[in-house]
This record gives sequence, structure tokens and C-alpha cells, in this order.
Amino acid sequence: MPVTLHFRKSGHGSPLVILHGLYGSSDNWISIARKLEERFTVFIPDLRNHGQSPHTSTHTYQDMVDDLFLFFQDHHINNATILGHSMGGKLAMMFAAEYPELITGLIVADIAPKNYNSENKPYKTVLQHEMILGLMEELNLVAVTSRKEIDYFLSEKLKNSTLRQFLIKNIHRDKAGYFEWKINVPVLKHALDSITSEVNSEWFADRQPILNYPVTFIRGLNSDYISDQDFIAIKEIYPEARLIDIPDAGHWLHAEQPEKFVEAVLASV
Repeated sequence: MPVTLHFRKSGHGSPLVILHGLYGSSDNWISIARKLEERFTVFIPDLRNHGQSPHTSTHTYQDMVDDLFLFFQDHHINNATILGHSMGGKLAMMFAAEYPELITGLIVADIAPKNYNSENKPYKTVLQHEMILGLMEELNLVAVTSRKEIDYFLSEKLKNSTLRQFLIKNIHRDKAGYFEWKINVPVLKHALDSITSEVNSEWFADRQPILNYPVTFIRGLNSDYISDQDFIAIKEIYPEARLIDIPDAGHWLHAEQPEKFVEAVLASV
């Protein structure tokens, strides 16, 4: 059953809907929205089990598509450009394929329509997500008194301080004053396999080629989420797709190179 999503809205112009990735929220995209709001009315929903949106017992792409369709209806959104990063990128691809009449453009940031669990060896990003969600579940937030303690706990296995700070943004205090995760850790951990594997070439097999709307993929050159081989497969689904590379950027390209990322978005519409 679809849920009503918390969201941020700013700017004026044609609608741009931004969909965050795993562990993300609308808060992470405020600075990007500010750079785009002179051109667009920017909508940034918190996806289910993230941010201030409801926690649910399931977390599938079809769930999120249904939530997003309700969001479009509630806010009378038509002729939208949809921009999705990582998990949000897969959601954007699926939503656009199911509701092309609502879409005027699709921008996918650093994710491919592929099964990231189907490599000959476990894909390192999948293993990292398993480790991160395991740490989140293991951490006894009731027993800690500061974010510094949380950072210290995470740092024992997670050496990337930028990523740790990003994760810690998902912590707030409950009504009793104890720390708790904003994201629904157990449900996301249970759903991780489907998050990383679904919306792949098999799903698109009877839907391609897709020519209804312009499509741009934006790739961080320090990221391994979209390989050159992946883009060949992407062209089977989206024959007219463009690829924009951002140097000196990894998977979190919008945070690492915000100016170049905004340039890429504007070049895509």
C-alpha cells in the first residue's frame, strides 16, 4: 500500500523530482536544489523508510514506484524531469518506464540497470552495504550519549570519514531523548538483495528500446558503478542515452563535485 512521503519543495519553473539513494534523504540534496531552483520547481521526497517518511514492513522498487505515483498525483506533477541517484536512480528508471506520460526527461546518477549481485565474485559495493547495515544494527544507540561515540564505533570498520558523517546524519533523538536511526535499518537490511539486484536488464527485456523521453547517465570517474561495458548494455535499453563523466568524483558525485554535477544536470535538460 502506498505511503505519503515527506518532501521539500523550492524554486519555480518546470518540475524536477530528485530521488535520493540508500541512507539518503531530502536533506542531503538541499544545496543541489538551491543551484537548480531558478530553473525548476524542485521536489525532493524522502523515500519510504528514509528521512521523515513513514517506516514500512517492506521496501521494494514496486513499493517505491507506487509511493511516487501517489506523490505525483497529490502534487499535480506532470511533464517532470526525474533525477535519481543510486537506489533512487533505479527507482527513477522503473517509474519512468511505467509512467512515461508523466516524464519529459530522465537523469540517472551513478547507477546502471543491472544486477549488482550477479558478478563472479560478490560486488564490493554490495559487501560494503552489508557491512554498513550490520554495523547500524549492531550499534546500541540507547547506550551512547554523543555522536562522537557513534563515529568512534563506526570508525573501527568504516575508515571513510565522509561516509561516516553521511551515515550519522541519519541519527536523531526520540521523544525520550535517546538516539535512534531515522532509516528503517532492519527492513533495509532485509531488502538489500532486492535493492542491489532488481531493475536490471531482465526487467527491461520486454520494455526496450525506450525512446519516449531523453535519458542521461552521469558517472563519477572514480566510481565503478557504471563501467564502459555497462553503458553498452544501457544503450540496448535506451538507444539515445547520453553519458556524462565527472572527473575526481566517486559514487557520491553530487557531494564530491557539486558544481560539475549541476552543470551535468543542466546539460541534460
